[in-house]
Amino acid sequence: MIFLTKAEIQVRLPYPDLVLALKKAFAENPLVPARQHLSVKQGSGKDATLLLMPAWNSEFIGVKVATVFPDNVEKGKPVVTASYLLKNGSTGELLAILDGSALTTIRTAATSALASSYLSRPDSKTLLVVGAGALAAPLILAHLSVRTFEHIMVWNRSEGRMKGLKAELSGKCEVEFVHDLDRAVPLADVISCATLSMVPLVKGALVKPGSHIDLVGAYLPTMRETDSDLIARASVHVDTRIGAHLEAGDLIQAVREGRWSFEMIQSELSELCSESVPGRTSEREITLFKSVGYSLEDLVAAIHAFTNSAP
Repeated sequence: MIFLTKAEIQVRLPYPDLVLALKKAFAENPLVPARQHLSVKQGSGKDATLLLMPAWNSEFIGVKVATVFPDNVEKGKPVVTASYLLKNGSTGELLAILDGSALTTIRTAATSALASSYLSRPDSKTLLVVGAGALAAPLILAHLSVRTFEHIMVWNRSEGRMKGLKAELSGKCEVEFVHDLDRAVPLADVISCATLSMVPLVKGALVKPGSHIDLVGAYLPTMRETDSDLIARASVHVDTRIGAHLEAGDLIQAVREGRWSFEMIQSELSELCSESVPGRTSEREITLFKSVGYSLEDLVAAIHAFTNSAP
């Protein structure tokens, strides 16, 4: 049995390779049980969340145990912590324990990049990342693995995290901190959001035709990163329909406001990867990918990290 740290996982999971591995796995469309999403009451502040995410194939069994504590932002601690257990699919023997938080950020970013390869314009040049948390750097690097961006902007409520983000990206790419999100949105070809926002940040009226929107945050029905104007304007694609129905706050609130319906989902990721449903259909189409996380992504990334030797 081995333990893979964050640094080891990062080395073993280069984005181009992981994107291809995810594409193959989604195209095969295996059956994966729904994750358990449990609310953990806190004495004060926001409730925490416990996530149990199992998945398996003919060779491996895996499960991620994750917690989400929104109030950790104020405490200077990680909002999401997780561990991943990978077992032998034939004997049940424990093969590896992986840093689940690192695994989650990398596979989440790679999944967004995979969707972008079908939904964003190939000539996209400007990327805007909304939120400068733990997912910001992985999202930038993953999106760079499928598109060649000449300009990368990052917006955050405060500039405090930008120093750490720039250090993490040093030698890989340059990023510009933008203070005015409303002015940045119309300039972007791809907008990737990864926040815990409870109110709309990206306004649909400001998004230019031909843009691709990648929504990673808003994992609860009460959260949202965009307004209903954007949902109504866009061709909406999701990682899984069942996950979107249960947890995609942006979509759920647009339904409640009478601006959209789940029947309008264009595809889930398995349909894009199997090419049974087309991705982008025109240059001026606004495409939107909403992900809430899928156990298959964790399993694929864990197997890839376990079987890949560090270079």
